[in-house]
Amino acid sequence: MDLANKLFKGDRVIWIIFMFLCLISVVEVFSATSTIAYKNANHWAPIVRHASFLLGGFVLILLIHNIPARFFPVLILLLPVSMVLLILTPFIGVRTNDAHRWLEILGVQFQPSEIAKLACIIFVAFMLSRRGKFTEKQIFTGILTGVGLTCVLILPENFSTAIMLFAVCCLMMFIGQLPFKNLAMLGGVLALGLGLFILVLTVTPKEYLSVVPRAATWKERISGFKEKERKIDPATYEITDDNYQVSHAKIAIARGGLFGQMPGHGQQRDFLPQAYSDFIYAIIIEELGIIGGVFVLLLYIMLLVRVGMIARKCDKLFPKFLVLGCGLLLVVQALANMAVAVNLIPVTGQPMPLVSRGGTSTVISCIYFGVILSVSRFGAHMGNQEDEPETEELEDEPLKELPEGEENPPLVAMEV
Repeated sequence: MDLANKLFKGDRVIWIIFMFLCLISVVEVFSATSTIAYKNANHWAPIVRHASFLLGGFVLILLIHNIPARFFPVLILLLPVSMVLLILTPFIGVRTNDAHRWLEILGVQFQPSEIAKLACIIFVAFMLSRRGKFTEKQIFTGILTGVGLTCVLILPENFSTAIMLFAVCCLMMFIGQLPFKNLAMLGGVLALGLGLFILVLTVTPKEYLSVVPRAATWKERISGFKEKERKIDPATYEITDDNYQVSHAKIAIARGGLFGQMPGHGQQRDFLPQAYSDFIYAIIIEELGIIGGVFVLLLYIMLLVRVGMIARKCDKLFPKFLVLGCGLLLVVQALANMAVAVNLIPVTGQPMPLVSRGGTSTVISCIYFGVILSVSRFGAHMGNQEDEPETEELEDEPLKELPEGEENPPLVAMEV
């Protein structure tokens, strides 16, 4: 018990949420990777790879949560570094699923967009904490410039990530009480621009969209979401290339029922192309039922609530905004993944943080948890109780007998 108290510092609730998500991830990814396991000579290779990333991320959390939050502003240097990597990715990046999202350096593949997300959160938190040195207009312009350029670089290859990151940064600015007028104008311009973009994308013939990278893919996802269901007759539902993923996700959810089919007994993992990533939530419901799906949802909601409690206890602005940004990004991304699985929004390709199979996303998600735990320790002073040194009790000594005519000095009460 003493070892656990010394090893796991910070907010205990965050640690419990992290452990539950890791447990669910190992079980469900092991089940969902059956489609790629049989293609390997070693059937254990996919889950061993995922477990290795989780273990590496756990070690990172242990290291990061021992670093005081006051040192994290140095990481804003990641913002220009990530911008350079994002510029290089379309030219020298690894092409996967019709997109250049991966960069390989010294044999290690990673997604620069994941690093950019972390850098933007730290940058926004840093700017919001400098109210005394900059005016509100300068802070708003600085955030809009830094985050806007980063999102523009992410957008061609990963539209959903750019939109989600910008939305989270806008939420941080709203929480940071920047002028509502500026935020409202920014929201109006973005809504108008997004509406025009979707309209142009919808009416433009597919053959003319090849000029813009992945524009054809965006058109298919939007049109597939708009159609929702195409019926030949009232009793027949046709599964097409456009609705293939969503249809099998719905089948998985329908098969789950209340208690699910139990881990390893799911069937739709063999039909969903990204069952272990984009549609992991559908597999969770199929195998763990509605109860399991609600439990996973509640874990992320509890994470957001707990992050809010940590932020309220912070006595400085930077850790307050930093922990809110990390929590918001994790929860918004998880909700986006769940919304895709139940067909509330078009397919985005967003993995579920810490649950979906992945490399860079898993490690970066662990870094977010490490930052949250560090802020809870050093910013909010939660779960950082050190063993108090034992104090030796002084025995009462009898008063010495003094010569006749002298008295013992009076006892003085001292304030501590």
